[in-house]
Amino acid sequence: MKIQNFTDLDAWKHAHKLFILIYKLTKEFPKSELFGFTSQLRRAALSISSNIAEGFGRQSPKEKIQFYFISLGSVLEVQNQIIAARDVGLINSEEFNSAWNQTVTTQKVINGLIRSIRSSMP
Repeated sequence: MKIQNFTDLDAWKHAHKLFILIYKLTKEFPKSELFGFTSQLRRAALSISSNIAEGFGRQSPKEKIQFYFISLGSVLEVQNQIIAARDVGLINSEEFNSAWNQTVTTQKVINGLIRSIRSSMP
């Protein structure tokens, strides 16, 4: 399959799946967390796929990789936040494991995308 749009990238698909998972998890957070934890976690999760999309639109491989690295940083931010959410009782172990596993998968696929671009550079 020829990649014609950022939505064709496996990295974007996994990042989007993670965002949907985080969005659904945070719907259950207390209303008092709406402008705190909920907002921060959703923004970080959305940042992953957004930076993949922005990187896709860049012309030079170096620029693409820069945005993909930013998305990796956002994956780590989400990992930190779901650890905190678990530790303060906002999510249970099963929810944590599901979100954690999706972050790890997303991270691996983004790393693969970066390696692929690097290998095609002169």
